[in-house]
Amino acid sequence: MTLKIHIDEGAAPYEQVRAQISGQVRSGALPVGYKLPTVRGLAEELGLAANTVAKAYRALESDGVIETRGRNGTFVAAAGSAAEREAVSAAQAYAERVRRLALTESAALDAVRDALRAAYDEGA
Repeated sequence: MTLKIHIDEGAAPYEQVRAQISGQVRSGALPVGYKLPTVRGLAEELGLAANTVAKAYRALESDGVIETRGRNGTFVAAAGSAAEREAVSAAQAYAERVRRLALTESAALDAVRDALRAAYDEGA
């Protein structure tokens, strides 16, 4: 696992850690079951505070990208786990909301594409 933190960038260091790990998991560079470094170990390696790395790990765990197994460590979670379930739930809620707002399917999809483009360009 290779991470590079750029302090002079606009993104907070914890967000850079979160985005880079998430990207490496999505690309397959970090496979399911890969054991991540400890919070302290990664913090020392990157020259960051342990709380910064802990915040990134909490966000990744909340997103379903990683899972903590107590004293055994932190691992890349199985694909299709909590993250996919949460995405499906959010998509269903969005579909219901835009139907109540009387948006066309085309307008609803355009809004999603714009939001995704903005979100993924932000993390690049």
